[in-house]
Amino acid sequence: MSEMISGADALMQALIAEDVNLVFGYPGGSIMPVYDKLYDYQDRLRHILVRHEQGATHAAQGYARVTGRPGVVIVTSGPAATNVITGIGDALMDSTPMVVITGQVATPFLGFDAFQETDVVGVTQPLTKWSYQIRRAEDVSWAVARAFYIASSGRPGPVVLDFTKDAQVGMTEFSHKKCEYIRSYQPVPEIDEAAIDKAAELINAAERPMILSGHGVMIANAEKELAKLAETADIPVAATLLGLSTMPSDHPLYKGMLGMHGNIGPNINTNKADLLIAVGMRFDDRVTGNVKTYAPDAKIIHIDIDSSELNKNIPVTVGVHGDARSALQRLLEKVKSAKHTEWLKTFDRPDEVEFEKVVKREVYPDSGRMTMGEVVNKVSEATGHDAIVVTDVGQNQMFSARYFRYTKPKSMVTSGGLGTMGFGLPAAIGAKMGEPGRTVCLFVGDGGLQMTIQELGTILEYGTDVKIILLNNNFLGNVRQWQSLFFNDRFSQTPLINPDFVALAGAYGIKAENVETREQLDGAISRMLEHNASYLLNVNIDETDMIFPMIPAGGNVDTIMLNPTEFYKS
Repeated sequence: MSEMISGADALMQALIAEDVNLVFGYPGGSIMPVYDKLYDYQDRLRHILVRHEQGATHAAQGYARVTGRPGVVIVTSGPAATNVITGIGDALMDSTPMVVITGQVATPFLGFDAFQETDVVGVTQPLTKWSYQIRRAEDVSWAVARAFYIASSGRPGPVVLDFTKDAQVGMTEFSHKKCEYIRSYQPVPEIDEAAIDKAAELINAAERPMILSGHGVMIANAEKELAKLAETADIPVAATLLGLSTMPSDHPLYKGMLGMHGNIGPNINTNKADLLIAVGMRFDDRVTGNVKTYAPDAKIIHIDIDSSELNKNIPVTVGVHGDARSALQRLLEKVKSAKHTEWLKTFDRPDEVEFEKVVKREVYPDSGRMTMGEVVNKVSEATGHDAIVVTDVGQNQMFSARYFRYTKPKSMVTSGGLGTMGFGLPAAIGAKMGEPGRTVCLFVGDGGLQMTIQELGTILEYGTDVKIILLNNNFLGNVRQWQSLFFNDRFSQTPLINPDFVALAGAYGIKAENVETREQLDGAISRMLEHNASYLLNVNIDETDMIFPMIPAGGNVDTIMLNPTEFYKS
């Protein structure tokens, strides 16, 4: 007979069997047996004690996004379980694999409003791929195996296991078998050969094709296949926000970012293209603008592993339901070599106008207070464009997306679909722990930083080397921009009275300095990057700084503001 072990012990062994070596979490009453057993596994299972449960989920997301492996979170019941909801929702929107284990009151107390009881399964079901309550110790291994399979297969996403206290202390025999199949769940569908044939036919006949590269390319590790398709058929490539770094920034066929604050060329040419090849992206409203006027002349090929995305927002000519890498490999067998020289030239004038009207003002100002664009550009250059960039949400995010450049895949970590302020600091911690050999630069605003600023304590405890560039304009900058443009400069509840961030960082043992003038910037960046530990630059940014180009919400993708009073003219 096999040795009998507790459900808590079974969890530890099951996590190790699933190749987990790092978890993020916070202990409490209903998860205490698990944390007690964790004490015996410290040599094999490293636990990172965050300072708030939301921070655990964002750190797990950062870890997952740079490694491709599920991030793991362990927290207790009640308020701890509700505190992870934001991170779970964020992971679902951005297709990030994550397994969240919550404690729960003992089974006899369920439904009686016991202390710190919450209906975790009921609350999280709409935000997860699978949410399950473990009520028996003998179900632990089965549930963990299933959770990791669901979280990481197909379109990745979050899974929640709600672990009752009696199941944690109950005894069971243990054996673990990884899950490789679930009846009625087909995460990687067979690709329809007829769809591939039709897609190849459209690509071979196109005169003005454009590839839209999304996060699914990164998830599928399909960057090489994407570049090969573009190079074979001479097709320009544009990326969504989460698709950034799927193609090197200096690749001659890479034309920039799509969407509300994307580059002019890709947005303008979306409505001039005769074919769009969308790979692993979901036609988010920030990319499409007004769907009624989106890509009126284009046939659309949409490759996605999630069939619910096909024809959801934009009607497609050919839907290819399948893994992005496999689909691109199949396409490459049938796509012919081509040249689209004249079509590629049409990106030149938009690029020239954007440089003259936007980039020069934002990246190379010769007077006035510092801009976010020049700071991001200088940090990018100083790192050799080789860092992992993590952003919070707001202007700091959009400026980082526009002006940081990429040489390697999986180099952009940001909150896309949910747009979660406070994501940046804990996500940067997780990203650095996932890729300790790479420089991690966090760009964050003064508003977003203060939403999860307690995670400076996590940096203090573990010595995590994150370079924090605080773009400080003493405002909720993105909201201020909209108030200025669309609400007659009525700055309602957007000015911020901020603490001394340098002193605050110092209290957590983090070296920091204020950067008040442009002349101080280069030296400060050098000191930050040369310092062999975390560092915070509190950079004094012009409060009137705005992010352009801009497509007004719900507008057409070819109706583009260059500044508050001027639109791009074709």
